[in-house]
Parts: sequence; C-alpha cells; structure tokens
Amino acid sequence: MDVPSSEPTDPAAPRTPPGRPHEPVAPRRGRRAGVPRDVPVAGRAAHERHPDAFADDPAWPNAAPAPAGFGGAGRPDGPGRPGRVPPDGRGPVAPGAVPGRQRGMAKRNRMLLLAAGVAMAATAAGAVTMATAADDAPSGPIAKPSVTPPPAWSLAAGRRLTDGLGLRYAGTLTVAGGPAQLRLQISPEGSASGTLTAGARTALLATVDGVTYIKAELDFWRAYAAGTEHPEYYAGAWAKAPLTLPGVDVAKVLSPESVARMLAEASANPKREEVGGVPAYVVRAAEAEYLVAAAAPHRLLGVRTSGRTSLALKAQPLTDPAPLFKELRARVKRLGGAPDPTLHFTPGKLTFKNCDQNVNGCTVQVPATLSTWEGTVSRDARASLRASLDSRGRPLGTCRGSAPVTEARTVTLSCTVAGKQWRTWMQAALNNPGSYPYQASARVIGEALAADDVRELLAEINAERRELVQAAAPRPGSSASPGTPAPDAPQAVTSRTP
Repeated sequence: MDVPSSEPTDPAAPRTPPGRPHEPVAPRRGRRAGVPRDVPVAGRAAHERHPDAFADDPAWPNAAPAPAGFGGAGRPDGPGRPGRVPPDGRGPVAPGAVPGRQRGMAKRNRMLLLAAGVAMAATAAGAVTMATAADDAPSGPIAKPSVTPPPAWSLAAGRRLTDGLGLRYAGTLTVAGGPAQLRLQISPEGSASGTLTAGARTALLATVDGVTYIKAELDFWRAYAAGTEHPEYYAGAWAKAPLTLPGVDVAKVLSPESVARMLAEASANPKREEVGGVPAYVVRAAEAEYLVAAAAPHRLLGVRTSGRTSLALKAQPLTDPAPLFKELRARVKRLGGAPDPTLHFTPGKLTFKNCDQNVNGCTVQVPATLSTWEGTVSRDARASLRASLDSRGRPLGTCRGSAPVTEARTVTLSCTVAGKQWRTWMQAALNNPGSYPYQASARVIGEALAADDVRELLAEINAERRELVQAAAPRPGSSASPGTPAPDAPQAVTSRTP
C-alpha cells in the first residue's frame, strides 16, 4: 500500500472539509506573466475501507512629427452642463488647470507603475498529499516664476471639452508595423468603449478608471501583441491591454479632461496649419499633437502622434452618451479576474491541502514572488492562480484563486477543486481500495482587477452616465438638443502642411 506523504490515510480519522488558508485580502485593483516551470510533488493514495468552468480617413500624409509617446477630444455644441463655466464665462486660469469641472483623480490614477514581463507556470504531480536635500540654504532671493495666462482660445476649447458629453474618435494607427483602424467613444472623464481592427481581425476595447482592457482571439494576440509570452493565457477573454495595444494611453491622451489640461498650457503663438480646409492651431504636448479650430468655437479637430505607433484620429462631439455607457457597462461586468500580461511571477513549490479521503474537494496552494518590479510594489499588484487536477488523464476539476502582493513581493495563492468530477472520483477510490494517483497543473499570472472591484466600477460608471444623460436632455424652450454640431463643424479631417 502506498502511503501519501502529506495527508493522513486513516479512514477512521475525522475528514476535514476543504478550505483555503486565511488570506487578508483588501480590495485593490491593478493598473498597468511566461516560461513554464515544473514543480513536482509526488505521492500516492490508498484506501482500505468503505466510507461513502472610424474611420475611412487615411492617416494625414504630412503630419508634423510629435514627440514619441502616447496620447483628446471635443465637446458638442449647445448648452453645456450647468455649473461648469467660471462666473465670468472665460479665463484666465493658472497654467495646467482645467477650465470647467474639476473632479478628484480616479483611485487607480493615483499610482501607476508600468511593467513588462511574462507569466510563469507551475506543474505538480501528487496524490492525496526627490528632494534635493541641499544642506546649503539658498544664497540669495528666490525669483518668483512669471505666470503667463493661457490664450483665450485654448481656455474656450478646454471648456467645450470638459462641459461636453464626450467624443467620438475614428482614424488610423500603426500596430506591429501595420495599419489598423481605431473607433472609440469616450466620456469627459475617460470612460471609453470601442474597437481596434487590423485586417480581418477585430479586438474589443474598454477603458475604465484609467485602465484599458482588451478582448481578442489568439491570432490577434500573436500578430499584434508581440513580446507577450503565452498569449493563450489571455486570448478569448477580457485582459488588461499590453503596453503595445492599442498603442496609446486612452485615458491619458484622449479623454476630454486630459486634453483640456494640455490645451491650458498652449503657447500664445502656436503653429498653424489647415485640417480639412479648416485653419487650425497645433498644440504640441509631451505625447501627442492636438489640432484645434482657430475660429470660434475652437473645436478639437483631431489628434496625432508619430513614432513606432503613429496615430491620426479625427474627433467629433458625442451627442448621445447613452449608447456608450450601455456598451461599456456590458463589458465592465465581465472584467472581474481579468489577467494582466505585464506582471511576472516566479512560483514556488505546489502543495496539496485537505485532499485525503475528502469527497468535498482538494485545495492546491502555491507561493509566488513578484519579479517584475525592482522598486516599491504597487498597492494594486495582484496575482492569480489557475489550477487543474487530473488522475491518469481523467479530469478532476479546475479552480482559481487570487490575492494581493505583499510589500515583501510575495504572495501565497490557493484554490479548491470541488464538484462532481472530484466527488465521483474520490468516492470510487474510497469504495474500492487501491492506489489512485493524481496530479495538479497550475500557473501564476498577474491579475488586473479583482472580481469584488467590478461592482465599484459599475457604480462609478452609473453615476457618470446619469450626469451626462441628464445634461444631454433638451432644455425647455430649446429647439436643438445639446451636442448638435454647429454648421462650421468639419465633416472630415485630413492634414496638410500649410
């Protein structure tokens, strides 16, 4: 008779129901996984007695280069949302301030640590077992920096963005060296939903709380997410978008509120060019260029970047935010447990707990160490365990578990395989004494969003939707609904050197 090395085999011993070690998990979300490793755990089980799952517009041919990076938006015509415009209706405001509404930064935006890495996998076989600390004080009087008020047109453009209902973007970008079409609807605060199409392949996009998620099939991941190890871990379900997709930080570069902040720092003498026959100012920011109509009401016409991921988008006001939020809500509901391909973990030894003679389930436990970052661990860093059990090729069930990473960069993950497959197999083993080997296969990957956080995100989306839908409703005595484009709004956006 083979005796397990980690579990008692006395059938008369009390049977402990499966469970998992106490994990003090505080709700946290990820912001911004691998080479398999085998971790053997061997043993056998024996029993002697019987108990009892947009755009068709081409990229602008002569677009002026912008600093490499990722990076907007416009506001609909008509009445803006109440309470957004300063009392006098115009600036100036301090450089960097956003005209119009001011909101607190989203939780996830307070800390952003970008990382690149790959997932690690573990298998096991077993049985029932800055300050410049200048010491010197300044030697002379400190000169007060001069503050140059932003130009009036940039403040007006910013107010249109922050007081509007959102934007629609459509255009082209370069992904993995080839052209792709991006279509996106985005709210003033940066909640967005859209698609990224390259050839015959299309990926779905959703941006919420400053993070972009993607859902694409395996061939899309292999073709356009170069450098992502084990793309099969992420294909076919929602996952945090890798750094190369969609090639632009949607919330940071394209959200109306972010664009308004950048326009508030516009030069008093900006470069000018024509966009689709419309004279426009070119506002250069760190990660993109924004084209704003030179004539009132100073609509945002487009956004472009250059470099490896060149981008050329036209912008139009969003006139009805309800379809955006309907689509976005449906996508956010499925984000719980979304994996993060940018996190890399090194797994430890896999062990079994509470498995021997336990028809209720078997717990798999794996310690892991975060190996992506060298500095401080983000409070949002999470790890996820995906495990499966089988006996001589017969599936016994799967399980998942996740937990936040501690400041020591370590985490102990566990999950319990339970259900009909395990129960039937274990009951047969108990009723027919003999040796019943089984094995566990597990992998540890990053987790972008805990399932418990989805409800909070939906609440935030619902609050934003209510505000925008109310603002979009026609006011008494108004013949035009908010967001109706003005007659001077361009219907197409191209770019040429003036």
